[in-house]
Amino acid sequence: MLCHSVSRSGRISWPLAFTLIAIIVATVVIIIFWRIETWPARTAQQSTAELEKLGKDLRSAFIDIAHLQPRITINNRVYMEQTTPVSELVVLSRRIEVEHELLHTWVGSSKRVKLHGTFIVKAGFDLQQNLSVDLRPNEIIVQLPQARILGIEQEQVDVLAFENGLWNRISGQDMQSELSILPELAREKAAESDLPTEAERALQQQIEQRVHAPQPLHLIFKGGPANQAK
Repeated sequence: MLCHSVSRSGRISWPLAFTLIAIIVATVVIIIFWRIETWPARTAQQSTAELEKLGKDLRSAFIDIAHLQPRITINNRVYMEQTTPVSELVVLSRRIEVEHELLHTWVGSSKRVKLHGTFIVKAGFDLQQNLSVDLRPNEIIVQLPQARILGIEQEQVDVLAFENGLWNRISGQDMQSELSILPELAREKAAESDLPTEAERALQQQIEQRVHAPQPLHLIFKGGPANQAK
């Protein structure tokens, strides 16, 4: 009689077992449903956090390169405003040599001046114009002004020829005019060598070295064609 009672007490009734199983299944279904329902929000939060981290990396890169913070937007929402920029960003400097000759004959008398000039030509960006960075889940767009020649510094001028005629003499105005022509020739030569385009490529490389983003990064130079950094 005692054994029969113990045997009965050791059993779990089927209704109770079904109830426990139903509770477990319902709990699992509720958890899965909650995960599915909240997945877009959680994904969006993760994506925004990643973009904000990338925005900070880009800000640091521009502070290192140009000593300014650009205007940064994330999904068309302003994340950081642009700081007051320095006036110019010099990216490349190149030494350029030019020559110019004046040969003038009057009533059979000739004068000749030939000058050789060495100049340092600087190319880069005018940062008085807006610089902006737009971060999106599928791409990063950096807009900045097109590169140009920012300045020309005279390094050295050599007189290769200085020949006066008997009555056709070299004047101070002649020398002043010749000296003023040399930097313009240096500017033209720098433009012909496509120095501004080289400056744009150099800036791309500097940004690429500092920012490693999973999405494509595009640099758009206002007034010129878009350049794809990666």
